[in-house]
Amino acid sequence: MFPELNHLLNTTPDKAEQGKLTLLCDAKTDGSFLVHHFLSFYLKANCKVCFVALVQSFSHYGIVGQKLGVSLTAARERGQLVFLEALKTSVDIFFQPPVEPHPLQFLREASAGNLQPLFEFVREALKPEDGGEAKWRHPVLLVDDLSVLLSLGVGAVAVLDFIHYCRATVCTELKGNVVALVHDSGDSEDEENDLLLSGLSHQSHLILRAEGLATGFCRDVHGQLRVLWRRPSWPAAQRDRSLTYQYKIQDKTVSFFAKGLSPAVL
Repeated sequence: MFPELNHLLNTTPDKAEQGKLTLLCDAKTDGSFLVHHFLSFYLKANCKVCFVALVQSFSHYGIVGQKLGVSLTAARERGQLVFLEALKTSVDIFFQPPVEPHPLQFLREASAGNLQPLFEFVREALKPEDGGEAKWRHPVLLVDDLSVLLSLGVGAVAVLDFIHYCRATVCTELKGNVVALVHDSGDSEDEENDLLLSGLSHQSHLILRAEGLATGFCRDVHGQLRVLWRRPSWPAAQRDRSLTYQYKIQDKTVSFFAKGLSPAVL
């Protein structure tokens, strides 16, 4: 995980909040470093994690995880991490009809829209163990990334319904957290993507939006991160609070600084 990002968000693994939806968004840049941060953060916080990986392979996340001080292989072996590797399992779906319900069953349907098997997979992965003392802290659902579902023909309403049921189960019932990444294509004609982003933004307690620089590529500043805290229960004047930082991604960490205060320009 990235200590500087924890400092910006005023959180540490030992005091991770519960019952929250965190929306990760990237526009004209790659926001995957945020996914890696939260994956390592919750594993170090001793949380049970269900990771729905729709973009990269297990080995990819594992290599980055090692740099951040966690072993995904060890976490999976001890039952802390449940990993759905869509790139691998989708091949089985296409070439061989599954005997039992599969979380990616919608890939074989003429009109992709039924994400109930995927929700059932999440619920089964994070359900409390029968009897005895809880082995892990609160459960976490991490999705990378929801935009892929739109590309596969799933409608924005179906994706929002999926997140709604996940929130009801993970956040409300199990007192856990949901973290999901969505791309902002910047295309005003992409109504489905706009609907998904808008719907998730209204539900989120925290929004982290990574953006490319308006001036283009820079060797010492890779982008800017907008942090928006949303507190629906607070008075209107205090409901939202936002900050903007610029950042530079390094091999094992990310450096954050106020706009215009990069060490490279001082």
